[in-house]
Amino acid sequence: MTILLPFLFLFLLSPPPATAIRGRLTGFGYIGKKVGARTPVQDVGANREIQDLGRFSVSEYNRMRHHGGSGNGSRGELVFSRVVEAERQVVAGVKYYLKIEAAEMARGGSGDGSDSRELFESVVVVRPWDRSKVMLDFEPSSSDMIQGS
Repeated sequence: MTILLPFLFLFLLSPPPATAIRGRLTGFGYIGKKVGARTPVQDVGANREIQDLGRFSVSEYNRMRHHGGSGNGSRGELVFSRVVEAERQVVAGVKYYLKIEAAEMARGGSGDGSDSRELFESVVVVRPWDRSKVMLDFEPSSSDMIQGS
């Protein structure tokens, strides 16, 4: 009996299983989103912060391409048009998944990027407490349909 006593003590102090906790929370009316889940950003066209992040992404892509970074060498400089879709995810900061409409600036063209509009996907992490934003990814979108043209 004395051998089992420490195990019994540990069993009584151990936290309840997750199902018991979930049951208690739903009993109080808690129905929420999964922490860290990606959520769509509403009214992307009117959201100035999202549009600014899209502009930042295109600018970073052009800067990296110009300085021999990870940009595609066969592609010309891009001109930002608009962000057409966005999702956000709370991580160590806020991670934004952006679908950006941009156009390649044609050599000898008008320079306004009206020649060939394409969709690109970008991932940007914003950390407001240290006023930083970092573009993690920028690539052509697998979806080539431009919404609201």
